[in-house]
Amino acid sequence: MPTKLLSELKPGEKGKIARVRGGGSIHRRLLDMGLVSGSEVNVVRVAPLGDPMQVRIKGYHLTLRKEEAANIQVEVT
Repeated sequence: MPTKLLSELKPGEKGKIARVRGGGSIHRRLLDMGLVSGSEVNVVRVAPLGDPMQVRIKGYHLTLRKEEAANIQVEVT
């Protein structure tokens, strides 16, 4: 299945998290927010300049900066 970075998805697109990249504290922070492999993620809103973006995961809304979203690979469904 093709993968994209979460930062490349448009509002309304969704997929399943395939991999969370990044090192150290950013990686730990993303995992702590529930962004783990296998979780369904749905892009709700993206700001006009692309930063930040709002996603829905595990029933709640989460706002991410573009640089954070670029660390998450998603299998687009």
